[in-house]
Amino acid sequence: MLKAVAVITSSEGISGKIFFTQEGDGPTTVTGSVSGLKPGLHGFHVHTFGDTTNGCLSTGLHFNPASKDHGGPEDENRHAGDLGNVNVGDDGTANFTIVDKHIPLSGPHSIAGRSVVFTKVVMILARGDMNSAKSLEMLVTE
Repeated sequence: MLKAVAVITSSEGISGKIFFTQEGDGPTTVTGSVSGLKPGLHGFHVHTFGDTTNGCLSTGLHFNPASKDHGGPEDENRHAGDLGNVNVGDDGTANFTIVDKHIPLSGPHSIAGRSVVFTKVVMILARGDMNSAKSLEMLVTE
């Protein structure tokens, strides 16, 4: 079994841990608890780079090794890093489990060493080319 962990910290009081486990060539299970977020839905993504020296600005785009279009977590045609939305409770804590076959912990498309990002942008899970203004609907929450 392969295992990885992402330790979440920010200067804004957001903290938590996200655990990744994968058995053989099976899907990766993501289990996390993150606190300090605003209540409601938040987009959750794996980004290309593990560099967080400049916050989210240095993490790059959604991890997309197969050059696919944006999509929801259940779509076959999607960025590997498109993990959908995470619900944050009234206490500012998100507890979640996601099982996903597009984010392996080994091999050429491994997510090991990359970053995870929570956004204020709620993904409405539209499909299509990210360069098209019509293809991706987003709801910004404050």
